[in-house]
Amino acid sequence: MSKVIFICGATASGKTSLAVSLAEKLHTEVISADSLLVYKGLNIGTAKPSKEEMRGIRHHMIDVVEPWQTYSVSDYERTALPIVNRLQTEGKVPIVCGGTGFYIQSLLYQSSFGGVQGNQAIRDKYEELALKEGTDALFARLREVDPESAAVLHPNDKKRVIRALEIFECTGKKKSDQHDEKTPRFPFEAFAVSWPREELYRRIDLRVDTMMAEGLIDEVNNLLREGVDEEAQCMQGIGYKEVAEGLRSGQSLETMSDIIKKRTRNYAKRQLTFFKRMPIRWLEPSEATAEEIIKLL
Repeated sequence: MSKVIFICGATASGKTSLAVSLAEKLHTEVISADSLLVYKGLNIGTAKPSKEEMRGIRHHMIDVVEPWQTYSVSDYERTALPIVNRLQTEGKVPIVCGGTGFYIQSLLYQSSFGGVQGNQAIRDKYEELALKEGTDALFARLREVDPESAAVLHPNDKKRVIRALEIFECTGKKKSDQHDEKTPRFPFEAFAVSWPREELYRRIDLRVDTMMAEGLIDEVNNLLREGVDEEAQCMQGIGYKEVAEGLRSGQSLETMSDIIKKRTRNYAKRQLTFFKRMPIRWLEPSEATAEEIIKLL
C-alpha cells in the first residue's frame, strides 16, 4: 500500500500550487479537502484552482454538489475515501490537499468516537427533533450541552451533531472530552508551510483584494439571483456570508473587504491551532517544494 501525502495548513499558504507540483513529479492525482470547493458556482471566493493552475493534473472533490445542497463530513468521507483507495490500488501516491481539518481527519483516521456504543433510540429521538424543529434546534441543543464540539461542527452536519448528542446522553460526558483512538487507515506523510504570522496575514489580505477585483460581489449576487438562500450552507463560507450581509445592509466594498480579511485571519489562526495537534512536518517557505518533500518521503 502506497503512502498518502497530505498538503494542509492555513488558507493562502500555497497548498494548491505545492500539491500540483508534487503531483506532476509523482505522476498522480490530487484530492481536494476543502469544504467550499465541493460547491459548483463558488469560484472566486474559494480561490478555486483554474484549469491553468491545475496544469493538467486530475483533481477530485471539486464541483461535486449544487450550491443549494448541504454537504457533510460524512458525505465527503464516503465519496473521497474510495478515490484514495483506487489510486493506491493503481500504485499511485494519493495527494490530499486542503485546509478543512475535519475532511482531512475523516480520510486519515478511523475514529472510535471514544469507544461509546451507538444507541438507536437516542438517534431516532434527535432525528425526530431535526425533522420537526429543524437542524438549527438540533444544533442549539448541542451548544447547550457541548459548546466545544459545537464550535468545530457545522450546524448542517446532522450526523455528527447527533453523534455528539448521543455520546453526551449515553455517558454524561461531552464528546469534546472523549479521547478517541485515532488509528490511521494507511501510511501517510503530512506537510504544511510555516509562514511567519505577519507574512501569512499579508498573503490573506492580498488574496481578498484579488477576489474583490475579480468579481466576488457579482459571484454572490449571481448565486442569490439563482435562488441560493442566504442561509444555505455554502453561503456561510467566509467571503460569501460577509458579501451577502454587506449587500443587504448597504455596506461599502471597503467595509466588506475589511471584514472578510479580519475573519479570514481569525479562521487561519483556528486552522493552525487544529493542524498543530496533528503529526505534520512544518516546512519553512524556502523548503516548501516538491523536490524537498520527495526527499523526505
